[in-house]
Amino acid sequence: MINCIIIDDEPLARAGLKEYVADIDFFNLLGVFDNPLAATEILGAGEVQLLFLDIQMPKITGIDFYKTLKNPPAVIFTTDYPQYALEGFEVNALDYLVKPISFDRFLKAALKAKEFYEVRYESRSLPGNPETMPAATAEYFFIKADNSLVKIFYADILFVEALQNYVTIHTTGKKYISYLTFKSVEEYLPSDGFIKVHKSYIIAAAKVDSIEANDIHIGQHRIPISRSLKDEVLEKLLSGKFLKR
Repeated sequence: MINCIIIDDEPLARAGLKEYVADIDFFNLLGVFDNPLAATEILGAGEVQLLFLDIQMPKITGIDFYKTLKNPPAVIFTTDYPQYALEGFEVNALDYLVKPISFDRFLKAALKAKEFYEVRYESRSLPGNPETMPAATAEYFFIKADNSLVKIFYADILFVEALQNYVTIHTTGKKYISYLTFKSVEEYLPSDGFIKVHKSYIIAAAKVDSIEANDIHIGQHRIPISRSLKDEVLEKLLSGKFLKR
């Protein structure tokens, strides 16, 4: 069961989502709220796994509220305005539902959430997962890609790229597209070997060939460095490894 809550300031929208959630046998509805602040206590308890969150609400938007959460659950945004879709995916939303929401479209989003948590569960239960092995011995992890479970060695990773509600893991051999959040992959990767250089990119420090202006070169790939992260990135890459005259 996936524990979920609904946050929407529109009564009809709340009622519709509540009815849809009740029809999905793998959803467990923990609460329904008419504003984000009313849900802070239950979100802080850490039991919520999925958040159905309206974007346009009084006082604070759903996206801005989601950004304030310290350990946010997976999120599916709902809104009347499709132009907000891109911004929603920038925070790695699982999906984006435009009102009025049909049950068919809701079901597709629900199945995405189910697959997302199945992948996380399978990965955590497999040998070699960094959450079940000491950091010193963890060398690989598994992801679901191409309808199979694929072993990824940390040493083979070049960089990770966020693509809407998917991630692409580029390795020395090939690239793998998986239905994971960027945040979940970031948490899996050892911080001493991987660096977040942009909101959509994590690089393997040992694979960097050169740094030019605001770009990092890894083989034939050019990865942008976020201005806000540049000083931190350079410090991590160059600390103790920069030879000067």
